[in-house]
Amino acid sequence: MMNIIDFHTHRQNAADAIISVNPWQFDPQPGLWYSVGFHPWYNVDTLTDSDFTQLEQCARHEQVLAIGETGMDSLKGAALDIQAKVFERHLYIAATVAKPVVVHSVRTAQNILSVRRHAGLTSVTLAIHGMRANSHVARTLLDAGCYLSYGVRFNPDALSSTPLDRLLIETDDSDATIDEVATQIAQVLHLSPNEVKSISAANTATLLRTHHSTANK
Repeated sequence: MMNIIDFHTHRQNAADAIISVNPWQFDPQPGLWYSVGFHPWYNVDTLTDSDFTQLEQCARHEQVLAIGETGMDSLKGAALDIQAKVFERHLYIAATVAKPVVVHSVRTAQNILSVRRHAGLTSVTLAIHGMRANSHVARTLLDAGCYLSYGVRFNPDALSSTPLDRLLIETDDSDATIDEVATQIAQVLHLSPNEVKSISAANTATLLRTHHSTANK
């Protein structure tokens, strides 16, 4: 299995990472790994069936490990009901290809879980990227089976309450390196940066390896 430490990045040539792109940007390069989806800021109110057909085609590619980032944002983007419908379509595609979903969620944790529940797709695993919410929100997401991915900005209490087997780390669109992110997180968790990186890599491998067997139950 590939050794992926950085669970979510927008750096297009990042190694040991999952590179987030939209379907029209997807241009797989040798040795790199991707997630593909429509970000909730991406004019989602204009998406057509052909856009989702393109997404599903990309989702089936062997270098695409996850769907997203997608999700909901209460502060930016289209109306939340439109964002919800777009997110739901990503969930159906994820279930079809048996891959997890990288989720952008800003003050919408309950909305995200509600959409998944009402769609009957609770077996689709969600990884909440850029986790900055408090420990109460973290617990809600963890209780729903989500993984939580932390970058350079995070709530220390939420991080401390995250079980190590659900912890992921990421650079997202920051200038920080994954080593710098690991160092920040290690200080809170009283671990070494190398331990944090190893934990993230192991959890990413587990998430990708086990999702196929759980997605369609």
